[in-house]
Amino acid sequence: MVDEIKHTKKTTKSSKKEYVSAVGRRKSAVARVRIYEHVKADLAWGNTPIKKGEILVNEKLIADYFPSDIERKLYTEPLRITNTHQQNYSITIRVTGGGQSGQLEAVIAAISNGLSVLDREKHRPVLKKKGLLTRDSRVRQRRKVGMGGKSRRKRQSPKR
Repeated sequence: MVDEIKHTKKTTKSSKKEYVSAVGRRKSAVARVRIYEHVKADLAWGNTPIKKGEILVNEKLIADYFPSDIERKLYTEPLRITNTHQQNYSITIRVTGGGQSGQLEAVIAAISNGLSVLDREKHRPVLKKKGLLTRDSRVRQRRKVGMGGKSRRKRQSPKR
């Protein structure tokens, strides 16, 4: 019976992932990214089918989620400086928490981390030199007790 138990433990399912995953964080925003090198025809994320060369954020196209030209320049920078924008990777991103600027910076960090995982020797030095792999750890300061709802407010001292 012991041999049977050992035998069942050895039979595990080995499935090769068809994507590379990474995480990016900024303020209170967290972005989880999946980079697909080869996209299957039936691959979908929720109700949205994933096409080759698309970047989806929370099941929307990234151009709809971050519509500004300045934002587009920022989120395409990791792909541009590593020369991977011509390779048509499909990228899906799930972003939670924070505001729009925090989410954008979390997306940039997540894409950079994913590209460095994808090809460490080629992409990591370039991304590191541009500062895209460095975690910006600045967060909102918590409010203190007795400060009137603000984090640094003090009571006014009497003049006399």
